[in-house]
Order: sequence, then C-alpha cells, then structure tokens
Amino acid sequence: MSITKKALENHDEIFKGVKYAPEKETRAMNKTNPDYVETFLNFAFDEVYDHGNYDKKLRWMIILASMIAQNTRDRYKVFLAGALNIGITPEEIMEIVYQAVPYCGIARVFDIIYDTNQVLEENGITLPITTGKTISYEDRLKEGLKVQKEIFGHETIEAMQNNAPEDEKHIQYYLSANCFGDYYTRKYLDLKTREVLTFALLISLGGCEPQVKGHIQGNLNVGNDREFLIETVTQLLPYIGYPRTLNALRCIDEVAKQ
Repeated sequence: MSITKKALENHDEIFKGVKYAPEKETRAMNKTNPDYVETFLNFAFDEVYDHGNYDKKLRWMIILASMIAQNTRDRYKVFLAGALNIGITPEEIMEIVYQAVPYCGIARVFDIIYDTNQVLEENGITLPITTGKTISYEDRLKEGLKVQKEIFGHETIEAMQNNAPEDEKHIQYYLSANCFGDYYTRKYLDLKTREVLTFALLISLGGCEPQVKGHIQGNLNVGNDREFLIETVTQLLPYIGYPRTLNALRCIDEVAKQ
C-alpha cells in the first residue's frame, strides 16, 4: 500500500504555503515513520475525509474545536493556518476559540488565544478583529436565557433552574448569563454551528457524557439531525480516537431512543 493520490491532494490543498510547512514536515516524517504517515494520511485525508457530504469549512471548524479541547497547541497552529487557506475568516476562527471557553475553561483556552493571535498576525491580519458582541453586560442574563430556551425548550430550562438546590442556583445563573449570554449571542457563527462546535468540544474532552447527551438533544432541536451528528463524529474520529468516538455514538443512540 502507498499514500493515495486523493490523500495527498486533500492534504496539500489545506496546507499548501502554510508557514509551518506541514506538507514538507509530513514528507520528512515519511522517511522516518513511513508506516504511520501512510496509514494516517490514507485514513484521515482520503477514507474519512471523503465520507459522506460534510461541508469543507465546517469540517475544519470542528477539527479546530477538537484540538482546542485536547490542548494540542502545536497541531492547532498548523491546522489553524490551514483553515485560513480554505476561507474560514479570522472572525469565525476567533468565535470558535471563544466558544470553547465555557466548556474547556480559560486555563486551557488562554494559551490557545495567544497561539491564535500569533497565527493571525503572521498571516497579515490586524488585531483586534471586529468584535462579535451583540448585547450589553446588563442584558446578558435575559438574552442568555432566551438562547437557552430556544435550544433546549422553555420547560426544560425552567425545570433545571427550579429544581437546583438553593446552594447551587448561582451556577444556573452563571450558565445562563455567562455560557449562553456571553458566548452564544455573539455574531459570525449561527446557532446551529455553535451547537455542533459545542458537541465537538465535549466529545473531544471525554468524560462529559451527561453534557454530550444534553447537547445532542440541543443539536436535534436546532436542526442538526442524527445523520449530521454521526457524520460529525466520523470526521473527528482520526483526531479523538475510537473510545471517545464510540462513547459519542452511544450517546447519540441513547438520546435518539428517547
């Protein structure tokens, strides 16, 4: 077996001219680890890459989200530079990073922000980019609740807040105002995209199955159907491995039965 023509074409389309030169890096590794390079490229950039009919830009968005969740900073910078090659805008990239904060935590994302800034500036993009904010600090709770209820349903959110123990109700406030108010109300990414990015972040983190199930239902509610979610998992498989992939599929199956 050898590296297929399609795998090389897909790989080089993404990374051609990238400063970090992964196409040269890959070929160099092919001299030291040929079995790995052949197997990975044929799987990730041919077999999986052309499975289904997943949108090219969205595929790269969920891969970037996955790399943020897994804290693969060096690979993230390479793939981020590739994302610019296929037309993902600086605004969309920054929104992917910001969307990760409430799920991965600022301790992990802080360094990713520096990495993102570095790659953008190296590609001639002036910072700061245009803000994605759409609401005021005073309106974030009201607007966050509105988005929460749009995704999960009025009754579900009301029950979750009403049933929370008194000493935990402040977390429900933070969830509405911060997670959904501060982040989901921003521009440049629509609600369906934000929900699938959240799904990608959670399955890449691992160990978040209750939250994965909640956001599977959220995705279904906003129009990201079962077939789309399974294809999302498929596209992430080379980057998250089989245990997390199979856990994600089990969560989809469980939610779909309800």
